[in-house]
Amino acid sequence: MIFDNILGLFSIDMGIDLGTANTLVCVQGEGIVLNEPSVVAVRKGTNRVLDGAIGLAAKEMLGKTPGSIVAIRPMKNGVIADFDITQAMLAYFIKKVQKRTYFYRPRVVIAVPSGITAVEKRAVINAAERTSVRRVYLIEEPIAAGMGAGLPIMEPVGSMIVDVGGGTTEVAVMSLGGIVTSESIRIAGDEMDEAIIQYMKRTYNMMIGEQTSERVKIEIGSAYPLEQERTMIVKGRDLMAGLPRKVEISSEEIREALREPVNAIIEAIKMTLERTAPELAADLVDRGLTLAGGGALLRGLDKVIAQETGLPVCVDPDPLTAVARGTGVFLENLDRYSKAIESEEDEG
Repeated sequence: MIFDNILGLFSIDMGIDLGTANTLVCVQGEGIVLNEPSVVAVRKGTNRVLDGAIGLAAKEMLGKTPGSIVAIRPMKNGVIADFDITQAMLAYFIKKVQKRTYFYRPRVVIAVPSGITAVEKRAVINAAERTSVRRVYLIEEPIAAGMGAGLPIMEPVGSMIVDVGGGTTEVAVMSLGGIVTSESIRIAGDEMDEAIIQYMKRTYNMMIGEQTSERVKIEIGSAYPLEQERTMIVKGRDLMAGLPRKVEISSEEIREALREPVNAIIEAIKMTLERTAPELAADLVDRGLTLAGGGALLRGLDKVIAQETGLPVCVDPDPLTAVARGTGVFLENLDRYSKAIESEEDEG
């Protein structure tokens, strides 16, 4: 125990939002210190990571690598799809944040989707433990997002969070430090990108890549009619001729392409509300719900949710970092929030 405490003096405890699209690290007293894509470049047919090809450097390689190199995303739908690569990515990010090489044993709090299995939770813990951290805590993303957004989740009132990430959308009603009712669906930002890819293929007979699709979503994507509709030139490969090609598309078209994933998110919200106790539902009439996660930045998503549910909808001022900020809050108050945290001992 004494040695463990000594190690703590040399380590920086950190909260990690290990996301499908991006990994964010929050350090006590410093806030968000790292925000990089959850992408790793490896030699094809192996798990050998290219030097420095993790995060931003690896994302730039997506869809552009030669045959001997593969840029992959080791997280899928909020859970580990490739254990060894996730471990390497975690180790790289932790080392980047805490540059010391000796007595390098931080405590880490990692946010995970509320709908993942015990096996998937154990995989996250094992991947983190192999990076020589001192202790691992898991917290559910809705709780972390709610705390990061400043919701009074420890009080006896209903608070509702909708966290639209890269791989999952987490919907939860919370009270007294726990989740009362929730819905976790594996439809979020990645599904929106895929919907745009399929729309371009179906409508224009043109193939575009993931990065182009994401750029289209960010620049002209919307869930609700815009005051001034937009257009954009999109470049890709003609599926018939096999040659490079460009077309002009409108925000109305992309809104139609995104209709299915947006409707799935709205249905998840409605299902959660239907299961909410009357007293908590009464709280939500005035308090409404809070949107977090990168998907909250989709134009008009708050408006269409408000229209469909009749509730006030607030978008967190910095939705991309809400979960990571929440892990930092939990780290600073481990004793107070211990009931909401699952440590590796609980899993064992």
